[in-house]
Amino acid sequence: MSSGTTNGMIFNLMGEYHAGVLDRVFSAVSDPTRRAILTRLADSDARVTEIASGFPISLNSTSKHIRVLEGAGLVRRSVRGREHILTLDAAPLAEAAGWIEHYHRFWSDQLASLDAFVTGRKNAERSS
Repeated sequence: MSSGTTNGMIFNLMGEYHAGVLDRVFSAVSDPTRRAILTRLADSDARVTEIASGFPISLNSTSKHIRVLEGAGLVRRSVRGREHILTLDAAPLAEAAGWIEHYHRFWSDQLASLDAFVTGRKNAERSS
């Protein structure tokens, strides 16, 4: 299969590295607590304890969620003395959005073709 075909382009775009990144990102954002953490960090950086105080779960449980987000590259941690400061890194989300956009365009094109077919068929029926 040549790299000029649609399937070839998908394989070029979705090499093992990219697939691994997407797997980790989609896994990380599949949990509502982790999505809420990302939403909070989109406003500003925060200490781990600040993040944890916003959830009805233990600090330990919150830390596990944060580690998943770090593993997906969505959160960066800096240590200042005893404080652990978390920062959102949205770059992996942009990659996931690009992957989704590829399929959005595909389905938009398919629906446009279906619309053209149905509209053309209705117009043909009216003129006969």
